[in-house]
Amino acid sequence: MTYSLNSTLILTTLLAIGLFFFLRASSKDRTTIVEVTSSQKPVEVLDVMCEWLNLRGWKQIGGDFDQKILIFKGQVVSSKLLAIFLSLLGGFGSCALGLVIIQIYPNLGWWPIFLGLIGGPLSGIIYFKKSAREEKFELRLISNGDNEEMTSMRLRAHRDELISLENELSDRLQLKSDGSL
Repeated sequence: MTYSLNSTLILTTLLAIGLFFFLRASSKDRTTIVEVTSSQKPVEVLDVMCEWLNLRGWKQIGGDFDQKILIFKGQVVSSKLLAIFLSLLGGFGSCALGLVIIQIYPNLGWWPIFLGLIGGPLSGIIYFKKSAREEKFELRLISNGDNEEMTSMRLRAHRDELISLENELSDRLQLKSDGSL
């Protein structure tokens, strides 16, 4: 095996490993817990947050009055454009692997090129299935003792959703987080 075939095989293998880890990361759970305070009353903060969550497609599925918890549910949809793009990348990468296999083992004929027919759709299907999931947004009020003018909450949700909440509502509700985002 020549030096150029070795380097091409290594680069093609790295391409496959990168695609594998991207597919794995796209379905990884990124639930984060953050503590947020506001200088406004709890009722006002909860009204604005519930309205904001409903506008973003979250549905309230329950809660516990005694524990001061509200739970919302939302459906994360897969990006069709990204699934198509990953299918193309997987197809081209599998065809490249097939070409390298043909160069290393010429007696196999042209069948390794057909790896692209497997790798392409497989990567798109894996992404599309694993990235579509149901997520929860949990909001828990933390008691502040006698101070009813200030609101403290513990939020448990997907990291991106918490960042959006902080970006869009921090001025309106005068939110301050613990800085863990």
